[in-house]
Amino acid sequence: MLEHHTFEPLIFDDSKVLILGSFPSIKSLEKGFYYAHPRNQFWPILAQIFHEKAETKEQKITLCKKHHIALFDSAKSLQRDKGNSSDTNLKNIEVNDFEALLEKYPSIELIAFTGKKAEEIFNKKYKNFPIRKVVLPSSSPAHASMKFEEKLQRYKAVFQESAHP
Repeated sequence: MLEHHTFEPLIFDDSKVLILGSFPSIKSLEKGFYYAHPRNQFWPILAQIFHEKAETKEQKITLCKKHHIALFDSAKSLQRDKGNSSDTNLKNIEVNDFEALLEKYPSIELIAFTGKKAEEIFNKKYKNFPIRKVVLPSSSPAHASMKFEEKLQRYKAVFQESAHP
């Protein structure tokens, strides 16, 4: 069955870093918000980097706005086996329209992918798009081979670099 991305990008007129996942997990689609799986490390990583709470949806939105972060996903629609959010399970992928998005939000200076699959999906259509890109480790609970501290350091480096290019 074809699944569609059901929520809008979290983006502001002054966003500088666009963080792209591959496609919302089943839990994120249920909750209608990004990185909603309780074991996903995305929000704990950002909370530590910026020394702010990121427990409620409102706190997460405030953190992103304050630190010029936008969130979206590379895939607009796809097929996957029922009950399996793994990136290895994604098929028949349609890529989101990033040309239009980046034209509408010209303050975006960097795209940070939360994993190789997000980058791979983006590159299907926008490989040569003229913007700085970086691949971060996945914050998914499925990517348990990398310790939290190491992920934290990799994310922190990107935000320190984007604050002082």
